[in-house]
Amino acid sequence: MSDTGDHRLSARDKTLAGVLLAIPLLALLLVPVYARSGPEVLGFPFFYWYQLMWVFLAAGFTHSAYLVIRRARRETGDES
Repeated sequence: MSDTGDHRLSARDKTLAGVLLAIPLLALLLVPVYARSGPEVLGFPFFYWYQLMWVFLAAGFTHSAYLVIRRARRETGDES
């Protein structure tokens, strides 16, 4: 088992990455917020396009969390 050096990352960087990963999860767990039909976009009810929108936003948030961790590893000299 290889050591990835995660113990060298600051709590701030770990927290920021965690928050970035939690945002899409929380947005989709709050079903009452989007469990409705209106407004429609291109004929799709809000319930469906809201979830589809989060597919792309979640990819962006995940990439942002990756960049935070990668930057932190570069700053500590641990690029494994």
